[in-house]
Amino acid sequence: MNTHNPSRYEIRLQGRLHERWAVWFDDMTISAEPDGVTLLRGDVADQAALHGLLTRLRDLGLPLISVTPVDPTEGSTLGIGVDP
Repeated sequence: MNTHNPSRYEIRLQGRLHERWAVWFDDMTISAEPDGVTLLRGDVADQAALHGLLTRLRDLGLPLISVTPVDPTEGSTLGIGVDP
């Protein structure tokens, strides 16, 4: 992650993120997948912002499935996932 441009991430959670919490993640696209997974995708300013985002998700009690950097120019994952 560089300090000049935000990095894009795809974060998968087990369960559904209730609409009322969407304001916590206003810079992220939130979608519900048919298998019960919630997908958050968007730009994160830096490592501190990523940690803050993950802390908010932890506080909501939804199990983290993965955090994956995404290539913003191609829209595809970079193949580096963090699976708990």
